[in-house]
Amino acid sequence: MGRKLTILISLFSFITAFGQTEEINRKLYTTTMIQGEAPRIDGLLNDEIWETVEWGGGDFTQRQPNDGGPPTEQTKFKVLYDDKNIYVAIRAYDADPANIVKRLSRRDGFEGDRVTVMFDSYNDKRTAFSFTATSAGVKGEEYVSNNGDNWDDKWDPIWYLMTTIDQEGWVAEMRIPLSQLRFSDQKEHTWGFQVMRYYFRNDERSNWQHIPQNANGFVHRFGEINGINGIKPQKQLEIQPYIVAQTETYEKEEGNPYATGKGSDVNVGLDAKIGITSDITLDLTVNPDFGQVEADPSQVNLSAFQLFFPEQRPFFIEGSNVLTFPTGGRGFDNLFYSRRIGRRPQGSVDTDPDGDDGVNEYVNSPNNTRILGSMKLTGKNKNGFSWGVLESVTKEESAEIDSLGFKGEQVVEPMTNYLVGRVQQEINEGETIVGGMVTATNRGDLKGLDGLTKEAYSAGMDFTQFWKERKYYVSGKFLASQVKGGSASILNLQESSARFYQRTDNSYRKVDTTRTELSGTSGSMTFGKASGNFVYEVGSSWSSPGLELNDIGFLNQTDQVAQWVWGQYRKLEPFGIFRSARSNINIYQNQDFGGDLRRREINWNGHLQFKNFWRMSSGAQATLYQASNADLRGGPSIIYPKSYSYWVWASSDDRKKVVVELNPWWGWGEDGYSKSSGWWWSLRLRPSNALNVRFVGMVNSRDNEMQYVNTVDSNGQPRYIIGNIHQRTYNLSMRVTYVLTPNLSIQYWGQPFAASGEYSNLKRVTNSTHDEYQHRFNAISTTLNETDNILAVDENNDGTTDYTIDNPDFNFTQFQSNMVMRWEYKPGSTLFLVWTQNISENPTVDRHSFDHLANALFDKKPRNIFLLKYTYRFVL
Repeated sequence: MGRKLTILISLFSFITAFGQTEEINRKLYTTTMIQGEAPRIDGLLNDEIWETVEWGGGDFTQRQPNDGGPPTEQTKFKVLYDDKNIYVAIRAYDADPANIVKRLSRRDGFEGDRVTVMFDSYNDKRTAFSFTATSAGVKGEEYVSNNGDNWDDKWDPIWYLMTTIDQEGWVAEMRIPLSQLRFSDQKEHTWGFQVMRYYFRNDERSNWQHIPQNANGFVHRFGEINGINGIKPQKQLEIQPYIVAQTETYEKEEGNPYATGKGSDVNVGLDAKIGITSDITLDLTVNPDFGQVEADPSQVNLSAFQLFFPEQRPFFIEGSNVLTFPTGGRGFDNLFYSRRIGRRPQGSVDTDPDGDDGVNEYVNSPNNTRILGSMKLTGKNKNGFSWGVLESVTKEESAEIDSLGFKGEQVVEPMTNYLVGRVQQEINEGETIVGGMVTATNRGDLKGLDGLTKEAYSAGMDFTQFWKERKYYVSGKFLASQVKGGSASILNLQESSARFYQRTDNSYRKVDTTRTELSGTSGSMTFGKASGNFVYEVGSSWSSPGLELNDIGFLNQTDQVAQWVWGQYRKLEPFGIFRSARSNINIYQNQDFGGDLRRREINWNGHLQFKNFWRMSSGAQATLYQASNADLRGGPSIIYPKSYSYWVWASSDDRKKVVVELNPWWGWGEDGYSKSSGWWWSLRLRPSNALNVRFVGMVNSRDNEMQYVNTVDSNGQPRYIIGNIHQRTYNLSMRVTYVLTPNLSIQYWGQPFAASGEYSNLKRVTNSTHDEYQHRFNAISTTLNETDNILAVDENNDGTTDYTIDNPDFNFTQFQSNMVMRWEYKPGSTLFLVWTQNISENPTVDRHSFDHLANALFDKKPRNIFLLKYTYRFVL
């Protein structure tokens, strides 16, 4: 691996020498400082102070759909400032003001006609603060980083907006406190600056500083604003204490002291944002509560691997683009996965340790680990050096056990400290970017939780180099990990689904029961073209068997070496009946560290938008080789026949008050081993500007002759059992949003979900890699004992049971819903009223009909949670 690192560093040094700075013809706007009374933010622009500065704009250029053409309507703007605020006035001309689209939405809804002003106040050509105003007065904000590749709409600064409509069009008037921006402490400033407009009726975007659609990069192409002199970076100190009152009702369980059918609680906490300097911001949360967060969507997982769910908690979402380090391979693998912090406790309580019936033993275990406090420090200086540090501490959690009236406790999660640090340095106005990241997880006294590691560390470094005016790029990553703990915890990692060292055909890694540490590496190298009508990327990545990130990161599977080629041809300007078109082709393959091929596939997808604003996409994939060293859960690798799939997606004009989307798909495997089909659909309704209703549904049918069932022991020999599965999944979600004002809204989300799996024709894997499909397994005879729901297996058909397995058939139904009233009664201060409902059930498996699944769902009393959360923002 040292040789690989040397090659990476040498290549980086070579390409850096050829970096070039792009010459851009930038527009310039000159502002002036307010002398006298500041404008009143009422959307009228009748304050005399506005006459002290010239209008900018009036020469906007269309970006989409007619790149470089004149817009349907022009736009002008003015900018003023004082020692505390930036003031912006935007005049959006419209020849038909009655048809301006005023759609109300929640904050960051970005619906209807809108304008956006952006400041690159660092003037680093890579980051910007974006403020959007809709004609209905709804605010939206985004922190833009990585030269426009990342847009963080969870950034919620405090600023002020009013909009009005008159005979000339509409007006947006803004006051943006300087405390919400970041800039250097100097006498004179020149900032990157951009104003954009979205003209809803034509789905048209126009910019003050033109940036072509197929350009490479975004922020570095901004125009400039000067005349800002004498301002000082503002010290920011915002404190938001909160109080949460919660009560819940659920189905009572007779005799269980922990399931009385009701409960209530009151909790307090505090959030704070502190501007330590102009370059450094500290975010704090003490005893955080995330009760208003929407539940994760329901899923059934039949694979060997964990599922990824996106972060939804506000503290961790804001600024998440800073604290991220993807490993460079496929999927969601990352050094930092914030949902590890506050996760469900990893320990469990065995209520029947001696093998008796465990009568009258009840357990009260927490659903999540309490976060005692978290701190996030982020900053960037004028020299292009950015950094982020996150520190979190979670408390020790215990489960209470009631056995015949005697109560005790068992620790299920130790106190844990999580630390994440990320740095990046930009060179030559972002032409070269180098960075690094470290993570550390340290657990306190494990108190019998021998399966958990004691310490886990990871570190990575990355670079990106652009040249030929950012038309081409090369990027690389290298990272390493190390975990330490007792032999039981390291054994768990060796035998986990991420690596399965115990595989019978694993010739290069073996289980070592005495190990107390595990380490590994990963990395990638990519080269690509980023601008023009034809763009592409080629790359390779590796992940060694010993890599482990899951204490604070996300890692599905190690032991991979992958290569890929991706290319896209695009026409972004209208032609014929189309507004735009894109076509992509991908070729991918990977091997394990033993050199055995695991996957080879090719796929194509194309995307069209028509001049009537309808859209259509389609794609197809051929998996030409597919083998898994994980699907038999520690058994040998297994080869699957070739498989194929294709899909179609179509959407009506999404500007209309009724929008329909349809997405059917089909798949099949050779030798008849698999087939699947399904429909995804969406219906969006806009009965009024204040009401938005959306239904999303999915029905999926899947058949697979080689679905893993179980591994059993028969006379000291493992038996890997697979079978035919007929799986059906039904999913429907509804979201209703009613916005009374831009600061007061009610939203309801509900999702019924049902899934069933019916198994037949069970088989024992005999030669999992045989060239002939039918020779990879033998059929076995099974008899169902309905009383115990157990299958008796007679392997050789001699009338004697050789072993038993649990009946793998399943039925699962769930209903989740969340209703939230959100009132921002003053900037930064909110009141939430929340009602959450959840019902989960496992219906009997004697039937698998839709009616059986649906009826069982509503036979059970739901769990209802009613929550009130009140926050108040103090500015000190």
